Amino acid sequence: MEEKEIHLRDYWRVIEARKTTVLTFLLIVFTVVLVGTLTATPKYAAATKVLVEENETNPLDNRYAYYRQLDPEFIATQSQIIKGARVARKVVGILKLDTNYAAFFPESKQGGTFLAGLGNWVGQLKARLWKPAPPPEMPAGIEGLAPEELSEAEIIADVISSAITVTPVKESKVIEIGFMSENPVLARLVANTVAKAYMEEILEMKMATSSQTVKWMSQKAEEERTKLAASEKRLQEYMRDQDLVTVEDKLAIIPQQLSEFSTQLSRTETKRKEMENLYLQLQNLGNRIEEAETISVIAGNSVVQTLREQIMRLEQQINELSQKFGPKHPAMIKVLGERDILKEKKRLEIGRVIQSIKKEYELARANEENVREMLAKTRAEAMNTNEKFVQYGLLKREVETNKFLYEALLAKLKEQNITEQNQRVNVWVVEEARTPLAPASPNKKRNILLGLVLGLFGGVGLAFFLEYLDNTVKSPDEAEERFGLPVLGVVSRFAQKDVDAGPVISQAEPESALSESYKTMRAAILLSAAEAPPKVIQITSMLPAEGKTTTAINLATTMAQADRQVLLIDADMRKPRLHKIFSLNNAKGLSSYLAGSSDDEIIQAGPGSLRIVTAGPTPPNPSTLLESKRMQEFLQTCREKFDVVVIDSPPVVSVADSLLISKVVDGAIVVIRGQVTAAEVVDKGLKTLRDIHAPLLGLVLNAVDLSRHQYYYYGYYGYKEEKEKVRSEELGVKKRAFFMPFLLTPNFSLLTQKK
Repeated sequence: MEEKEIHLRDYWRVIEARKTTVLTFLLIVFTVVLVGTLTATPKYAAATKVLVEENETNPLDNRYAYYRQLDPEFIATQSQIIKGARVARKVVGILKLDTNYAAFFPESKQGGTFLAGLGNWVGQLKARLWKPAPPPEMPAGIEGLAPEELSEAEIIADVISSAITVTPVKESKVIEIGFMSENPVLARLVANTVAKAYMEEILEMKMATSSQTVKWMSQKAEEERTKLAASEKRLQEYMRDQDLVTVEDKLAIIPQQLSEFSTQLSRTETKRKEMENLYLQLQNLGNRIEEAETISVIAGNSVVQTLREQIMRLEQQINELSQKFGPKHPAMIKVLGERDILKEKKRLEIGRVIQSIKKEYELARANEENVREMLAKTRAEAMNTNEKFVQYGLLKREVETNKFLYEALLAKLKEQNITEQNQRVNVWVVEEARTPLAPASPNKKRNILLGLVLGLFGGVGLAFFLEYLDNTVKSPDEAEERFGLPVLGVVSRFAQKDVDAGPVISQAEPESALSESYKTMRAAILLSAAEAPPKVIQITSMLPAEGKTTTAINLATTMAQADRQVLLIDADMRKPRLHKIFSLNNAKGLSSYLAGSSDDEIIQAGPGSLRIVTAGPTPPNPSTLLESKRMQEFLQTCREKFDVVVIDSPPVVSVADSLLISKVVDGAIVVIRGQVTAAEVVDKGLKTLRDIHAPLLGLVLNAVDLSRHQYYYYGYYGYKEEKEKVRSEELGVKKRAFFMPFLLTPNFSLLTQKK
């Protein structure tokens, strides 16, 4: 379905259609507001202005406090204090209202105006409706659970507390304390007294808070002092037991010793490895002393080098003498002897060097072991010292923490004693309340205006809400747009005189607006196909009681009034009505003819040229009879004898009879009851008819409230009024009769174009 643009006139039509709802709601709301306003007891309002600010100065600091924006919750907190029960009870005590409260409200005189009596009645009714529920029964045997009974002073305090208003003045620290009462003098007294009671309450709260703070801080300081003494005692005992008098010095020396011993261990370990490698080389030589001279350490020995040089000189000398002398020459013998002596000395020296290397290796290994032992001992001492120092640190920090808390509490306690009289909140009365001369409530002009506005807008909103909930078919445009079928006619709701005239309104009141509606319907059907208008027309509906029988009767009657031979058939064999309306014999009719139990003489005479076929006795299987070949033959015979055949068929949604009839007719007309039939039901029924390709001619809106749709159907009223005024003007009547179908049926030209 295409979306339709909504205009302001559419909203106006909704309001106009439901103007009764709007006016009723407006009248109710306005009446309630008016009665409530006129019967309300006048109340007078008085207000006291006080300056409330936070105290930002510190008496222990000679400097001025820096500017600080007020806490946004400060005013709200002070408002709750002002409207609290404690301030209200102080007001009752100061003014002694528990004894003289009734003096401000003398008893009213007996009688009074009607509005006063009505106001009292409304007040009593409201008290009954809003009466609090009784307290639940408490279990027996449990004390302290019974509800407390309020004294008269507490009741008055609750009344005063509920009537106090606190209004901050914009862009200032001033608060307006107001009170509203039926007595203007009491309003002034209470407003001024509330300010005084609030100042007393602030002072008492400060004193109570300071006293409680000092008491708590003194108790806490004593506890912290005890904790400090106990922690100091535990620290001293631990230092004495663990001999930790010089624990800081030990912690400074031990890391240095560990570093030195680690360095020495590295050096001795390197030395030991060098000597160990040299010693292993010497051991591998065994007794080959001569080969030991190849080792760098031995070769680099100065004595060995000297002996080697001397031996080399003697070897050179022997070579020279061997050229001159033989081996037994005394010179040769002497030189050879000296060489042997030097070789022996060299061998002895090499042995001595080897022994010194061995001793040096053993010494290096011993030094390494000694340094390693000292390093392990130092590490163990460091671990032990660290463990002791961890516990020592814990005990010392505990002492320092307790000492800090104790000293801080002492300082705060002394500061609190000094600043005990310094208030956190300062309050000054800026302007006292005066006795009001005119009542502040009720504001009659404002209430009446609000009643009108709320009633009007509420009524309009209710009208649109009801329109939103209303899913029925209400207008021809809506029906054509939603269902895609033309509206052939619109029949207004029957008035009481029309109901008394009976369902055949076209015969009883041929000049009435209802008769004109059916005549318009007749014209629309005949002009729907000018060359070959439908002869067999089915009249049906979606649900019972939508006016299909009345529509069929009046349509057939208007057809007969146009000098046509018309046959009206009652095909609703389940609930037949035509024989009752026209007082005809129903012993035989359509059912008996289709069943073959009667002859063709079932047509009975009606008014004028109208002929009627009643439903006949109710058969057990109406659908089977309507589907029979005999039904088709009967309608074919009727086509030949009559100009128009109108069939009153059962509702579509209830039974399948109408679907069977729609297959053998030239056109089907669906009757919809305006403002009653749901659009979803019509959609479902039309879908069923379209599925079987029923020849749908259009729709008829029946029982429409034309007063709600004057814009669409102005022609009805205009036609009737003009006809009564200029009944003798034949030309005017003919013109109106000619244009009537176009006025009643929007898109009528589309209907003729489709056909």
